[in-house]
Amino acid sequence: MSANRWNNTLLRKEAATIVDDRKLKVLAAVVDEYIKTGEPVGSKVISKLEHINVSAATIRNDMSMLEQLGYLEQPHTSAGRVPTYQGYRLYIDELMTLPELSDDEKLRLDELLGDENTPEELLIQNAATALTELTQCAAVVTNSAPRFSVISKVEVIPTGKRLYVILLITSNGSIKNKACRLEFDLSHEQLDFFTKYIDENLSGISVDELSEEMLDKMIAAVSAYMISLSPLVKGICELSEDLKQQQLTVSGSEKLLSCDELDKMEVVRFIQHKNKLTDFLEDSFSGIQVKFGGDGNFAIGNSSMIVSKYRKKGKEAGSLGVIGPMRVDYKKIIPYIDYLTHKITALMSEDDNTEADTVIVDGSAERSSND
Repeated sequence: MSANRWNNTLLRKEAATIVDDRKLKVLAAVVDEYIKTGEPVGSKVISKLEHINVSAATIRNDMSMLEQLGYLEQPHTSAGRVPTYQGYRLYIDELMTLPELSDDEKLRLDELLGDENTPEELLIQNAATALTELTQCAAVVTNSAPRFSVISKVEVIPTGKRLYVILLITSNGSIKNKACRLEFDLSHEQLDFFTKYIDENLSGISVDELSEEMLDKMIAAVSAYMISLSPLVKGICELSEDLKQQQLTVSGSEKLLSCDELDKMEVVRFIQHKNKLTDFLEDSFSGIQVKFGGDGNFAIGNSSMIVSKYRKKGKEAGSLGVIGPMRVDYKKIIPYIDYLTHKITALMSEDDNTEADTVIVDGSAERSSND
């Protein structure tokens, strides 16, 4: 069991044994109000809520106990309370009830996303644009689809004296190119030999199946014909490695820079080093994950990232989510991400009839499927 999962388990046991149902309702109400207003929440505000049927004095005592347990904090002596990391985690794991999207909301998302005729890369781009527009957060997307596609064409194009450009095209439309400088110009016969050899050995091969051993054998075979061709094979090796890497983009980063609740310098550093997110997003998980910045995940304090994976024909194909202040509307954003990732999966896997149900566990809206 991971450290985070163990800590979350202990947290839930503590909540079950020490925090009674009334205090949990108070905590949920404080989080909801703070998300709504951005202002510290006082006992009088909570006492006026219909589902809280106790006095303001009792609520003050409950809030004081929740503060002692680490779920709330008081930013100023005379102010109300705000949730802590631990309070948000308990709220997300145990207390939050996710609403169903309305038919109108689903129709709007469908229109923003596209249909089965929309190219896959455009589907992902549309989903990111929709999330940025609807949530006013930055959208984060990884796309590992190229690694599951096959090589459809490799071209070598002379562009100058001893300079050649390699074009590698995959079945999903991804195009990679690399310039290679050789020791001397190739004749038409030499170029034709290389093009034919590469086509016979790579055309139709899955990018994910391109092993180092396979490429080493190709280098040896080409070098036996003419050693000066080996830089071209090495260039193809480098392009194939690029295709195996997840492609990560963060769109709407201006939303982070304009957010008063986030440190501008931390946001700038995050944007400059956003590729560090790739390793985290490649970790195996299922369902919706909610992670907090400064929690060993990414460098923006007081922020949260909500992300889920989408699939293509049963294989993980990428991740989609948002990054924003910790005080985001989780009840609104999680259903959007959940719907979009399932819609993308359906459109990219027309013959995959997987059905799934969502539950909240360890900070994630996990989806138990019958795959």
